[in-house]
Amino acid sequence: MTAPERIWTAALIVIGDEILSGRTQDRNVSQIASWLNVQGIRLREVRVIGDDDEAIVEAVNALRARYDYLFTTGGIGPTHDDITVDAIARALGVEVEIDPQARAMLSGYYETRGGLTEARLRMARVPAGASLIENRMSGAPGIRHGNIFIMAGVPHITAGMLDSLTGTLEGGRPVLSAQIGCWVAESEIADILAATERAHEGCQIGSYPFFREGKTGANFVVRSTDPQLLERCVAALCEALEQGGWPVVPGGI
Repeated sequence: MTAPERIWTAALIVIGDEILSGRTQDRNVSQIASWLNVQGIRLREVRVIGDDDEAIVEAVNALRARYDYLFTTGGIGPTHDDITVDAIARALGVEVEIDPQARAMLSGYYETRGGLTEARLRMARVPAGASLIENRMSGAPGIRHGNIFIMAGVPHITAGMLDSLTGTLEGGRPVLSAQIGCWVAESEIADILAATERAHEGCQIGSYPFFREGKTGANFVVRSTDPQLLERCVAALCEALEQGGWPVVPGGI
């Protein structure tokens, strides 16, 4: 019997009072989830917490033990409420130190931008024993400590950090997906969705209902790491829906 394929997993902690208050809309969850899928890693859990030392320590210690990788976004800037590095160092039981390489990066970046102030130097602080994640956008690097990746909250800076990490994490096969749409109430075809998924082990079907143009419809996303399984599952779902009298729109509605 073939051993089951190893599934690599990750969690994400989104940190910031501004997220919880609604002042800032988070866009990092979707881009990190998509990036992880390409690396063959599944995002299994997301927590959104405020700038609270105890909450960060608790979440970091719980999630770094539960999953292969833990990502955090937010709270690594130059202001007093940027406490992520301190909280993660506390969770790890290590001191916070100025990383000489990070200091040199920041010094070069700010040489023509007013110099390296005490506030800006805060962005060179790391938990002892950490390595750096390159940031080509703003000079301040991300931080890696074991299976923890401490990243910026600004989405385009996060994207740059992810780019520098591409291909460096161990993972499985990328998750592939295909989408179809149908003008039908989700409840009417629930049995078809369940039966099709059961008949195609290794595939998952997600259903996303909507109401447009005065009509009810749904998009269905089929996911698998095997392209042939994915193709067969999509074909079977399309056939079942068409036979039930619900025309399918490839690519979704």
